[in-house]
Amino acid sequence: MTAGVPATTRVGGPPAEAPRTASDRSFVATWLFSWLLGFLGVDRFYLGKVGTGVLKLLTLGGLGVWWLIDLILTLAGVQRDGTGRLLPDYEEHRVVAWIVTGAGVALGMITTALSRTYLAVPDDVIPMMPWWRGQ
Repeated sequence: MTAGVPATTRVGGPPAEAPRTASDRSFVATWLFSWLLGFLGVDRFYLGKVGTGVLKLLTLGGLGVWWLIDLILTLAGVQRDGTGRLLPDYEEHRVVAWIVTGAGVALGMITTALSRTYLAVPDDVIPMMPWWRGQ
């Protein structure tokens, strides 16, 4: 070490990169915004990414594709805030987030299948109310 040179400075090269601090944004809030309101870009606005938030809002989450990609990025723990910092509480909440998201997707698929099944059944087999069929 050279006398008079601080320990954090490297001689003859670029300065050492300062360690990144954790974001002040919450993983749980980002995950919920991404899952429930991601098609409106709310997760992007929350993370401080206003420009892409507006684009996501105008395209309705990229017609669902951008919404799905952001949800997967958030669940994988690689989503960053507007300054490039990772979300701090990912490790402690990731398992619950994956389980709840998987259960929500499965429940949506089951209710869709049941609704389609009931629409295909004739009225004399299972009579339904007129409002169910849109009459």
